[in-house]
Order: sequence, then structure tokens, then C-alpha cells
Amino acid sequence: MFYQFLVPLQDSISFLRIFQYITFRSAYAIITSLILAFILTPYFIRWLKRLKFGEKIRDDGPASHMSKAGTPTMGGIAILIPMTISLLLWGNLENYYVLLLMGATILLGVIGFTDDYMKAVLHKPKGMSARMKLFLQLIIAFIFSLIIFIFPSNLQNYSNLFLPFINEPVLDFSSISIFGMGKVDAIWLYILLDVFIIVGSSNAVNLTDGLDGLAIGNSLIVVASFALLSYVTGHVKIAKYLLIPYVPHAAELTVLLAAFIGAGIGFLWFNSNPAQLFMGDTGSLAIGGLIGMVAILIKKEFLLPIVGGVFVLEALSVILQVGYYKWKKKRIFKMAPIHHHFELSGWAETKVVTRFWIIGFILALIAISSLKIL
Repeated sequence: MFYQFLVPLQDSISFLRIFQYITFRSAYAIITSLILAFILTPYFIRWLKRLKFGEKIRDDGPASHMSKAGTPTMGGIAILIPMTISLLLWGNLENYYVLLLMGATILLGVIGFTDDYMKAVLHKPKGMSARMKLFLQLIIAFIFSLIIFIFPSNLQNYSNLFLPFINEPVLDFSSISIFGMGKVDAIWLYILLDVFIIVGSSNAVNLTDGLDGLAIGNSLIVVASFALLSYVTGHVKIAKYLLIPYVPHAAELTVLLAAFIGAGIGFLWFNSNPAQLFMGDTGSLAIGGLIGMVAILIKKEFLLPIVGGVFVLEALSVILQVGYYKWKKKRIFKMAPIHHHFELSGWAETKVVTRFWIIGFILALIAISSLKIL
């Protein structure tokens, strides 16, 4: 809003030129969403308590978690609302990526909200059926990927596949024929890869959301990393210097991610142990989807498993646990996701969370170090 209203006046009032700078708007997007989160979240917590929108705790988990029963959930709204307001104030609302990304993120949040509502209000322990939830996620991810494909002029090198630490694309789906298929058919394979990334990322964050501060803390690390990567990817001179694919207008995503960072920090204030509010599926599905979609837009699809390694570890632990149990009728971990395994091994909840944050930070540094190594 400020960008649309004030930047055109810069010729008359030179001071207003500062609003065209992404770094300036990103900084104030963080401040704005942080302040809004601090102001709005206490009211939101009291509202949820009055409505008795409390979390139901599984009885087969760590005994220490039983005391958390009734803690307000649906806290993702306390992230999405400050984030959206801040973005509307500081973002360039004419940017194609911003509108597409924010719209898809909110839709994923709506799916999560519906699931949380069914659990907390309708007293359905499993909420929305897993098949329906997955189907809706697939639809949103597919539409997102298809829109990018339909408007290829908005994204350079869309069909190119880049790998970490390698500066040149290793594969171009638009110029190959796979298994006897034509070039157009090969593009659909890349779209399906995008869908897998978005849905996988969304559910990985959802699985990680089991301890106070764990999911939001690691999400902040990943999003901060992608905010930096978005800025350099959308800056033609920096991208050329770093030998990474240049994506026009992608730098504006930095403002959106900055708005999330402020809202996320504000949410962490209330979600730290002992949590006053849980993000629920409302937050986890939206945040995970946001991370996956940004990775696709800035051509860092295969950097995502590194910077988001904690989420990958959590998801893999569930896959391995379920698969091995079906095969051998035995468990690999004491409980999955893996953060519960460490709890049942005697680690305090805060120790698990802190150590997973440290791992996430190290992985983020490794991911950022991939710039201009080769």
C-alpha cells in the first residue's frame, strides 16, 4: 500500500524514494508484523479459551505432554493475520509472485483451520480425513505450479533444474524427451515435482509441530535463509556475481518473508515452553507450503532439503517408522516423529527444541555457503 501510494510521489518529495527500497520495506515489515503479533495474540488466546478451542493430547505420547491438554490451538491465525496486514502495508501489491504466494499460503491455512476446527469444536479426534486434507493440498499445489507454467514470462528458467553447489542447470525439462514422451509431457513431470515439493514441505512442518517452539523456531531459520536467497536471486548484479539463476522480481518476496519473520517471532513469544498457544494445522500447513513455494520460485528446490533438513528428518522418521513396522512389526524409534524419540530417551523438551534449532542453524549456514562455491 505504501509502495503504491508513496513511490509515485518521489519526484515531488525526494524522501519518499526510500519506499522503493526492498531492504527498507522488509525491515519495517518485520517491525510491523512483530508489533501486531504482540498486540493481537493475547486477545486471540483469550478468545480461543472462551470458545474452548483447546488441543487434544494423544495419550500414547510422553506423559509430560498431558498437562498441555486444553492449550488453545489454531494459533496459525496469529501468524497469518499480522503477516498479511504487514505485507499489505509494505509490499508491492503489483508483484505477481507476492500475490500468488500469499494467496496459496492463506488457502493452505484455511485447510489447516478447517482441520483444527473439526478437532477442537466438532470433537472429531482425527479432524479432516487424511485423504481429503491431502487432496486439497494437492489441488492448491497443482494450481500454483500450473499458473507459473501458464505465465512462463514471469519466471525465467522455470523448467531448469539446479542442484546445490552447481552453478549451471543440470537438466531442462522443456528440451528433453523422457521415456518416449514429448517435450510438453516432460514439463508436466516438472510440475508434478513442484507439487510434491509443496505438499511434502507442508506436511513436514506439520509433523515437526509437536514441541513448544520447535516448528516455529526452525521455520524462522529456514524463512530467514530464503529471505536472503530471494533478495540475491532477484538482484541482477548480485545474482550474476554469485553465479546463481536470476529471477526478475523475486527480490520482492523478501518483504513477504520479512512479514512472516516478524509475525513468527511474535508467535514464538507465546509458543515458547510452556506454550500459551499452539499453531495447529492452521499454521503448520501454511508455513510449510510457503517454504516449499518460495524454494520453487527462486529455483532452490534442491537446496530446500538442506536448509530445511530438520523438517526432512522429522518426515523421514515417520516414514521409516511406519514402513518398518508394517514390514517387521517392530519400531525403529521409541516414537515418531523423532523429536518424541529423544523425549522418551530422557531429554527434556527444551533440550530437544534447542538442539534441533542449533541443527537447523548449522544446516542454514551450509545452504547459504553453497553460493559461489563453484
